[in-house]
Amino acid sequence: MTTLTEHPTDTSPTRRVTIPGTMRVKARSGSRYDEILSTEALTFLAELHEEFGGRRHAILHARERRCEEVANGIDPDFRASTRPVRDNAAWQVAGAGPGLEDRRVEITGPTDPKMTVNALNSDAKVWLADAEDASSPTWRNVVEGQLALHDAIRGTLAFTAENGKEYALRSAELTDMPTIVFRPRGWHLDEKHLRHTDLSGATHDASGSLVDFGLYLFHNAEELITRGRGPYFYLPKLEGYREARLWNDVFCWAQTRLGIPRGTIRATVLIETLPAAFEMDEILFELREHCAGLNAGRWDYLFSIIKSFRTRGDAYVLPDRAQVGMTVPFMRAYTELLVQTCHKRGAHAIGGMSAFIPDRRRPDVTERAFAQVRADKKREATDGFDGTWVAHPDLIPSARGEFDAVLGDRPHQIDRKREDVRVGQHELLDVRSARRGGATITDEGLRANISVGVRYVDSWLRGVGAAAIDHLMEDAATAEISRSQIWQWIASGTRTEDGRPITQERVEELLAKIVEELPRTEEDRIDEAAEIFRQVALAEEYPAFLTNDAYARYLVGSSVDERR
Repeated sequence: MTTLTEHPTDTSPTRRVTIPGTMRVKARSGSRYDEILSTEALTFLAELHEEFGGRRHAILHARERRCEEVANGIDPDFRASTRPVRDNAAWQVAGAGPGLEDRRVEITGPTDPKMTVNALNSDAKVWLADAEDASSPTWRNVVEGQLALHDAIRGTLAFTAENGKEYALRSAELTDMPTIVFRPRGWHLDEKHLRHTDLSGATHDASGSLVDFGLYLFHNAEELITRGRGPYFYLPKLEGYREARLWNDVFCWAQTRLGIPRGTIRATVLIETLPAAFEMDEILFELREHCAGLNAGRWDYLFSIIKSFRTRGDAYVLPDRAQVGMTVPFMRAYTELLVQTCHKRGAHAIGGMSAFIPDRRRPDVTERAFAQVRADKKREATDGFDGTWVAHPDLIPSARGEFDAVLGDRPHQIDRKREDVRVGQHELLDVRSARRGGATITDEGLRANISVGVRYVDSWLRGVGAAAIDHLMEDAATAEISRSQIWQWIASGTRTEDGRPITQERVEELLAKIVEELPRTEEDRIDEAAEIFRQVALAEEYPAFLTNDAYARYLVGSSVDERR
């Protein structure tokens, strides 16, 4: 199998020959890029795509069909055909690998060198190294994130920031630091800097999932095992057991191809889509020889609910995002079912991320963040979760304190089976419960959705995928909520609590005012961000994801995409 490299700035008249079974790089190279994009690594990626690219496209088409069915009135439910899997009490998952036994606090963040050092120097038990929602998929971020992980795993990562501050790992021993669990991009995301030509001669953009997974596993699996850890992954955006089966087949093939014992990989699945909430048992079953647990991805779950019911009228309209807490009945049903399902199968149940973040210059903001996090994590620990997420190192003590109070010296509470939980279709779909409790749609909430959406997309276009906005950590999931709520509110004829309808004209007026008031710099991309937000919040047809078209039209090839 041949691997080709193409530089888009080449002016040579040489005719390019497309060779079947190849992976072609269509981006500029940078310092040490050849270490990650070696001939051997690209060959491995090409083989992954040859084996699984067709199945990936098939599941994406199945997603579209299922989404349209729900939007048109067919409610999701537990599958009758897979009931034997749910009813069989005998099977268990593989469970924790080395370093995953105790997951009481996990810190999340992108894989740039600074975040990598800060996360691995923290007191968290696990670092979710995020190449998905918390990362802007510039070519620089994709490749240099892999380089940062490569060096961190070998204990050599160190760098000097532009301000002269030096960063280095506190230890060269991997077992002295939080266990790394890497999150590749979801199945729906492409990698346009790499082009795969299959054996039939057809050429396609590469899969972001297979690129991220493949590069990380190829370069680091053996080193991780040697250093007392393993190749661990968070799997995002799954919508059902067939998608889990695809990942399991990828794991089996890749382990055989690299000579790694089958079952070495461990995966934690984010339950962050409405369809997946009805197939948690089945997802665990498909991945059982590789599965460590499930995570309650609360923000993407809310996005999925809005997306699923966007055309179902007022009864399915959610109030302001700030008013949809985890104690709302339909959200509590989802999390309690997750804990019960995990513990029944010997899996860890990991709680979601509270978006509040501290501000070291504002003691009042910091104390409020600590209080919010303590309350959130106390609820999770009391409900039976085995661990939780935080987005900032200063929040680790607050989260750990709540889990320490429940777990003590135990690494988890899988023995707590939560047999008292009774959750069915009605409880999971009781979206009306959010507004029955008195939550409303306000002018302030409408403004916040527009403002947060535009500012986040501006950050994303500048290469920063996790942004602190108004003392909350915003990522792609929360931006999706912001624009999707506006689309649904307009489509449903929703009115704010003052009686005024939410219309396209009202949103356009607010958008113009917010853009005018935002501070500007030479580097900002606010005008482009506003145009993207307009497209995904106000289009007649609802775009499935905010970032797909924005990635292709505004990010790839931009100055931030490949800067060195």
